[in-house]
Amino acid sequence: MRRRTFGRTAGTGALVAAALTALVTGCGIRTTSVPVDAGAAPSRVPCSVTEEGTTGAAVQGVPVRVYLVCGSQLEAVDRRSPLPEEKAGGDPVRTANELLSQLLAETSESEKEAGFTTAVLGPLVVSGGRRIDPAGTLRLSRQPEDLAPTALSQLVCTFAASSAGAGDHTVLLGGPGGYAPKRYRCTTELRERPESAPPTAPAPAPSAAATG
Repeated sequence: MRRRTFGRTAGTGALVAAALTALVTGCGIRTTSVPVDAGAAPSRVPCSVTEEGTTGAAVQGVPVRVYLVCGSQLEAVDRRSPLPEEKAGGDPVRTANELLSQLLAETSESEKEAGFTTAVLGPLVVSGGRRIDPAGTLRLSRQPEDLAPTALSQLVCTFAASSAGAGDHTVLLGGPGGYAPKRYRCTTELRERPESAPPTAPAPAPSAAATG
């Protein structure tokens, strides 16, 4: 008479299953039937905008370049100025005023979508230097050191990159008081960390015409 082995077979299968479970657990592998959603890949602010997106109604204006804030850094943005072309680069003070108005203006929709903002706030005006100032000096209606560091960094880099600058990526800036102007420099480090104070150097001596 043949013996029935169903109980022994079932017991053997249970032992095998237990051994496999222990093996998987020992390897550090945890099984799960629930899918894991890690979410979308992190996105980066583009910090790039086409010229058409920055010009607005002044499509026929003169190209100008200003530095705006994007991703905690300063990035150059090309815009269009309504200033007549024959006056755009001839007068440093006029150029500085136009650049300042661009920095004070609200960013366009395309610039906002690209992540651009400006820290330069009014009221703020710029004028030429005094008679005793070195040639090329610009005077702000507020002392430069009293401005927010990022706003001052925007002004320094924007002016220094234009005909309003003093050359060599610098600009001579002063305020409304009797303090002598300083030479502010736009560096790579400043563009990467505009919240830091712009590096300065002593201004050159007044020109002979100013002292004579």
